[in-house]
Amino acid sequence: MKKSKQLTLATFLLTCFAFNASNAQDIKSTTPAFGFKGGLNFSNMYTDNVDDNNMLTGFNAGLYAKFPITNSVSIQPEISYTTKGAELTYNNAFANGTAQFKINYIEVPVLLVFNLTDALNIHAGPYAAYMVSGKTTNDSNLFTSETRLDTNDFKRFDAGLSGGVGVDLEIVNFGVRYNYGLTKVFKEGSFADSDAKNSVFNVYVGLRLN
Repeated sequence: MKKSKQLTLATFLLTCFAFNASNAQDIKSTTPAFGFKGGLNFSNMYTDNVDDNNMLTGFNAGLYAKFPITNSVSIQPEISYTTKGAELTYNNAFANGTAQFKINYIEVPVLLVFNLTDALNIHAGPYAAYMVSGKTTNDSNLFTSETRLDTNDFKRFDAGLSGGVGVDLEIVNFGVRYNYGLTKVFKEGSFADSDAKNSVFNVYVGLRLN
């Protein structure tokens, strides 16, 4: 009889523990998450006929929020400061060096996140960005220069599609993402390559704050 009571008590305690763990998991999966994230950008520009393989290294940094719709699907808006642009390496009869074309944006993607497992997800959605500044640098064997870009030569708004893969741990999250620009970077007639659009691959690390 005593043994039976002990088994009953143990069963009750295990049931309570399992219920509380399950309930905690449900609460976690339906609770909005907030945090900040940042990482490295590898960007270039492409046209309908040319896709330059030279990558410009930059960075991204900002805030994110994640609002669960179900246990498997969430909406994740973000706002970040991000660098885009292109790099050109040249070597001709006159000089050799590297020219960089850097543009800085405030970017807002809105992503639909699909949880494949408790930790692994894929995400995709549109983004919109606003150009805030830019510059060109030229570092050659003859001279080094830096010139601030005139924002009037650009279309200030950039828009496109984002998609990637992420891993969400308890506090830290990280992933890779690709941004495919759909709008032209330059105004008509401002530069020779006026059809160029942004193309950015980035890696990021995020820290959940709640």
